[in-house]
Amino acid sequence: MTLRVLLADDQALLREAFRTLLETADDITVVGEAADGREAVRLTRELHPDVVLMDIRMPDQDGLSATSQICADPELEDSRILILTTYETDEHVAHALRAGASGFIGKGIGAADLINAVRTIAEGETLLSPAATRSLVQRFLATPADDERSPVPEELAILTPREREMVAHVATGRSNEEIAEQMYLSPFTVRAHVQRAMTKLHARDRAQLVVIAYRTGLA
Repeated sequence: MTLRVLLADDQALLREAFRTLLETADDITVVGEAADGREAVRLTRELHPDVVLMDIRMPDQDGLSATSQICADPELEDSRILILTTYETDEHVAHALRAGASGFIGKGIGAADLINAVRTIAEGETLLSPAATRSLVQRFLATPADDERSPVPEELAILTPREREMVAHVATGRSNEEIAEQMYLSPFTVRAHVQRAMTKLHARDRAQLVVIAYRTGLA
């Protein structure tokens, strides 16, 4: 399967560099380029890429606003957003996750790591390390923005005890393999539980599970 990527960055030279790096991988192709957030939204609706590599600071419409718009569109639920920026502040990461992004990495990332990041996001995983996930969520996401409504704890009642346990593990930033090793289960079993929890809670990906877990006090 070939992963289809859309590049969104206001610097043409960087877009060209990212295209060159990504297309060294046999399973990745760049299907389009956007110079601002508005164009990124339009092209995502037109091309339905698997992953949108999104810069934050762009003219006309910034990357966070574009991410929020894309993630709010039910017809684009299969397009994952990977934020790639020089501004690696905790606040930007928090805002990116609130907007619906599935991952956040800096532009200093190496070629191999960039390719692996795209693959990871396409598989529905988050890209934050366990330490980054814990510190970030505890600091910014435990208290939602005033204009956001969080799932109330009672909504977690739709999860089985095992599913709630899995979501709590996901909130620490552990991968399926790490959770499986700790719980003496197969990665396939862990993935199945996590997927069911995502479906029941209407979470786009693991990043949203992390947000829900902390906002509801599960983690």
